[in-house]
Amino acid sequence: MKVEGGADICATFQWSQKLLYDSGRFSVDIPFRFPYFVNPLPKVFMKKEKIQLTVHSGFSKEILLQGTSHPLKEKSRQGDKLFFHHEAIVENWSIKDFNFSYNVYSGDLSGGVLVQPATLCDYDDRDMFCIFLLPGSGNRKVFGKAVVFIVDTSGSMQGKPLENVKHAVSTALSELVEGDYFNIITFNDELHSFSSCLEQVNDKAIASATEWMNANFVAEGGTDIMHPLSEAMALLSSVHDTLPQIYLITDGSVDDEHNICRTTKTDLSNRGSRSPRISTFGLGSYCNHYFLRMLASIGKGHYDAALGTASIENQILKWFRRASSTIVANISIDALTHLDEFEVDSEYIPDLSANSPLCVSGKYKGKFPDTIKAKGYLADMKEISVELKVQQLKEIPLDKVLVIQQIDFMTSKAWMSADKQVERKVIKLSTQNGVPSEYTDMIFLQTNLDKVEGTQKVKQKLKGHKGRDEQQIYGLKLGFGNKDATRENLITGFGDMNPAEKSVMLQKGSGCCSRVADCLCCMCCIKACNRMNDQCAVLMAQICAALACLGCYECCAEVCCGGSES
Repeated sequence: MKVEGGADICATFQWSQKLLYDSGRFSVDIPFRFPYFVNPLPKVFMKKEKIQLTVHSGFSKEILLQGTSHPLKEKSRQGDKLFFHHEAIVENWSIKDFNFSYNVYSGDLSGGVLVQPATLCDYDDRDMFCIFLLPGSGNRKVFGKAVVFIVDTSGSMQGKPLENVKHAVSTALSELVEGDYFNIITFNDELHSFSSCLEQVNDKAIASATEWMNANFVAEGGTDIMHPLSEAMALLSSVHDTLPQIYLITDGSVDDEHNICRTTKTDLSNRGSRSPRISTFGLGSYCNHYFLRMLASIGKGHYDAALGTASIENQILKWFRRASSTIVANISIDALTHLDEFEVDSEYIPDLSANSPLCVSGKYKGKFPDTIKAKGYLADMKEISVELKVQQLKEIPLDKVLVIQQIDFMTSKAWMSADKQVERKVIKLSTQNGVPSEYTDMIFLQTNLDKVEGTQKVKQKLKGHKGRDEQQIYGLKLGFGNKDATRENLITGFGDMNPAEKSVMLQKGSGCCSRVADCLCCMCCIKACNRMNDQCAVLMAQICAALACLGCYECCAEVCCGGSES
């Protein structure tokens, strides 16, 4: 794009991100750092930094500011909305990301219902709702736990993946308390259990389990999920005083995934309200993340994933702490008595965790009353009821906020049912909101108006044939698992793990080019280039070309000849 000197450039970015939640605090981190070389010349251009922030809690509870990376000032309050403002003349653009955190004060469980009418463009003619519950700061008692870890130890897990999983499971075991029960099952082509029954948590049992993991967490063999899952269900069949929980961790995809979901759904339905909660965790890109999401939805559990080896341990611990801190179970909503239709996006409404808000979305027909009630059971098996106020807030675009969650759930349903109609709904939802899905592609589209003459510009732009460059963006899809890679025990299903040859090429290529790039990206060099005459610029270009050729020669020599002088 050609920009004339002195022109004003205005860029608008739409940013959608899930709020983080930890110990009652909501927070958001937005990229807001600029490299030094984009700063205008000093004493020539005035640099002004301006931030406007609106916080809308969604229900009438007091909002308490906890921290901010930039000096925001509270401008005003209007009900459950807060307005913050920051404006200042600065020497340089921001060199740190924007961070903001706040608390919604609530002594006990609280929540609300947000609704949004359907539009003519929606994929569904029914209206949309979002029910959310916050755990509050009332320190509700957490359910006692009977936990079974099911860990994939197939050959593809060798190295860092299995080591990180072992460390995470060891830490999770240490966080169990007296009165809890546990067991560990590893699986590949065969099944191995730490114990033939559930073990009561104590220091001796945890130490023994840690030694057993050190000896038995060995990556070898294939992948079989149904057998260990059935074994875990059998172990938990006799549990009565605690909430049974299964934690499945795998990096593979298997042939009988549909049968696993159907069999598990039937088994859990037969067991009633005390059925095991099944939480799933996917490692890398070769497992079927939509199968794992569906299985967790059927089991009223939690799903999460790690696509890079560096994040495995941290993500597993967050997932475990969220899933193991249940304070309200078997939640139901009394909306059915008031509405003609009421459909939740997930298979079932999950339990409420002390470490995470609960957000349930879906579609409905009819008219919500002013308030509805959410009911559930506490750890002492007493029933609790929470009154939820129903609101329609134009400032909160539910369709934009919930689109990723809806696409994920609907894609899981489409995979499970093989229903083309559900796939078409995902496609329409994806294209309407500009969010990629498994059934759509995202492309870069550049319109080169310089190639189009006069009155043809508008016509060609609309027709979309000439004067446009299209480039598909890859890496935005998870896919539905790679069974061939699982059978062959390939271990490159992580974005940060590359084949050896590719790694060498990248290292050599980056080594010979990055040193030059580091020198050329500083403001001093840019200023110097602005003052060069034509002859000097030509000379510099020739020198850079020569250095690039030498660097490429060195790169090719080391890659092809192994770095030997011969």
